[in-house]
Amino acid sequence: MSHIYIYSPSSAVRDKAAFRRGAARLRQLGHDVEIDETALASHMRFAGDDATRLAAIARAAASGADVALISRGGYGLTRILGELPFKKLAKAIDGGTQFVGLSDFTALQMALLAKTGACSWAGPALGEDFGAEAPDDIMEACFDDLVVGHGEGAGWRLPVGDLRAMKPGKGDAPPALRVRSATLWGGNLSVVCSLVGTPWLPAISGGILFLEDTHEHPYRIERQLTQLLDAGILGRQKAVLMGSFNRFKLVPGYDRGFNLQTVVDWLRTRTRTPVFTGLPFGHVPTKVLLPVGRKVDLMVEGRDALVYWG
Repeated sequence: MSHIYIYSPSSAVRDKAAFRRGAARLRQLGHDVEIDETALASHMRFAGDDATRLAAIARAAASGADVALISRGGYGLTRILGELPFKKLAKAIDGGTQFVGLSDFTALQMALLAKTGACSWAGPALGEDFGAEAPDDIMEACFDDLVVGHGEGAGWRLPVGDLRAMKPGKGDAPPALRVRSATLWGGNLSVVCSLVGTPWLPAISGGILFLEDTHEHPYRIERQLTQLLDAGILGRQKAVLMGSFNRFKLVPGYDRGFNLQTVVDWLRTRTRTPVFTGLPFGHVPTKVLLPVGRKVDLMVEGRDALVYWG
């Protein structure tokens, strides 16, 4: 049994039924669930005003929990990064608390990494994932691996198009890539871009950058990737891993073939950094957990890809 602390550092919880289902599901899985006193607070679009959410983050750090899990993402962390209790967060992590989340939580993760070097986990949120009508088995298995300390890596099958984009192997051998001991970092593309030029984005060279986003049209995704490209960030990485980019609508008769695949194809013509797609992470039911700030290996052979940290 693990002690899981639920708190709301970003947007207000609007789907309270999903919140309750998520807490019940975690308890059903055998966890001791503690809910922060302001987890369901609401102030404008936020889960309480700035001071309320900062206090909730501090309580999560002081909880002694095995996992501090966000209720949801949304927006709200970038406006309070300068006031985060970084030393308390890093101390909590050193003491064994794993901070888990995605989406807007990327802002806290990047700032924490930049200021302290402490690692966190890109993973599920309470409402969207555990509060789903039928929580995803793979997501739950990956979360269970985290809480019992058995997580060692995440593998997936690359789309066929990625093979064509890779340099051919020698002879008849399939394309292959090995990256050793590179820092895994990233998260939500929009949030990462919002931190460029600030003290909150870690200056990582030779890393593996993973990205995802939701409700962003491919032209916006391209514009943000271009920002990372022109800022020199993509070129300093050993690889870029593209997760899920979903919940957008193309415009018939206007986009005329411009889509997410054309964005990826274009990006590959602008950088020598290998770009791989299909990473099972983002605003989707099936998601792995990824150690943000940890040294990992990346192995790609043919269509088989593995990020390994065990």
